[in-house]
Amino acid sequence: MTAQPAQTAAPSPAELVARYDGRAPRYTSYPTAVQFTPAVTPAVYRDWLAALPVDEAVSVYVHIPFCTRLCWFCGCNTRAVNRHEPVSAYLGRLVEELALLEAALPGRMTLNGLHLGGGTPNTLSRDDLNDLFRALRHVFRFTPNPRIAAELDPAGLTRDWVRAAAFHGLNRASLGVQNLSPQVQAAVNRRESFEEIANCVAWLREAEVQSINLDLMYGLPHQTLANTLDTVGQVVSLRPERIALFGYAHVPWMKSHQQLIDTAALPGPDARLEQAEVAAERLVGEGYVRIGLDHFALPGDELARAQAEGRLRRNFQGYTDDPPQTLIGLGASAIGSLPQGFVQNAHQELAWTKAVGQGQLPVARGVALTDDDRFRSDVIKRLMCDLFVDLAAVCARHGRDPSELSAERAALAPFEADGLVRQSGDRIEVTEAGRPLIRSVCALFDRYFEPEGGRHSKAL
Repeated sequence: MTAQPAQTAAPSPAELVARYDGRAPRYTSYPTAVQFTPAVTPAVYRDWLAALPVDEAVSVYVHIPFCTRLCWFCGCNTRAVNRHEPVSAYLGRLVEELALLEAALPGRMTLNGLHLGGGTPNTLSRDDLNDLFRALRHVFRFTPNPRIAAELDPAGLTRDWVRAAAFHGLNRASLGVQNLSPQVQAAVNRRESFEEIANCVAWLREAEVQSINLDLMYGLPHQTLANTLDTVGQVVSLRPERIALFGYAHVPWMKSHQQLIDTAALPGPDARLEQAEVAAERLVGEGYVRIGLDHFALPGDELARAQAEGRLRRNFQGYTDDPPQTLIGLGASAIGSLPQGFVQNAHQELAWTKAVGQGQLPVARGVALTDDDRFRSDVIKRLMCDLFVDLAAVCARHGRDPSELSAERAALAPFEADGLVRQSGDRIEVTEAGRPLIRSVCALFDRYFEPEGGRHSKAL
């Protein structure tokens, strides 16, 4: 009898993490912010704005860099304040930046979507909201039912604030929950109860906010499978339309306050993967559709419909169904996306304030897109959004030949051998097993990516 070759056992999840969980960008843009340089000046930005088709709709992002508390896990550009004066002064400068923007635009353009991020937009007072929306409506013509969203901190949210925001059209909201374990919350300086979250959701429902997202995290200090599942169970009882499940990115060399986190209490890569997967399984079991890398939505929500119809997009706020190709950023550190490239305002609030006060568009850096950037961006975005890409279709859109990506496809061989990727003709598909490592797959198509650069968080 001829001896049969021994079958190689499939790699365990722990082995896959060890092989592929390197550092990789989050790919909310391509090229990523690492490639931004001062070569994109205020004058360049002004030219790009002037060239926008005046009859095309745009979206707007407004950054509010203030919080009433500083969460130690936070990777955002924000600072804690205990007085309202800095917030009001900042809002005044925002209105001035809008006036500078108005002078640079080719005319009064249509606003299709507005995202208030931070930081904590609900640090704005009702008077601040009135001033902001008055200025926005002066510069832009709002569509009849624009997407107006805000990222909210439950600790400072009030029923009156929700009502004031709803008056201005708020119809989407995101609440940070992260984890409801008191031990985890104490370890990251963010304490709140489920009852507080439930009250906030009730106020948003009362105000007829159509889509509510709750942010959860895995990989936080002292986080376990038990408290992860307990948090998920409580959150789904509120039936938010969307849930985002993010991995904590520990980058203390970039965010000094993360040095306050006890690294010995952080779960290892295997535990992080297990937390992410059990949470995802529970959410799918509760009727949520898995969206891309880290989002979930009820089947009737616009995000789930966008994925089903191939309209899902990705920008600096994550996954979105917002269709405009132009995103205008306002406020310190805000990033904008235009057909010609990406722009970012001065990161530090002081530098941003100084530029606006001098009557200058406060752009500090950015990157102009090349044809190759647009081509690779298309490949990466389709992988991030759909978990597959038809290279023949992408190449046809950009006048390229699929053979140009032969080296990248060859680099996929280990992923394919481990069951993370399937290739068939010109179609590349990321499997469910490969979903958690999609950023590592995308990095193979990133011409600028330096695996040893140390500029990014872990892929998982």
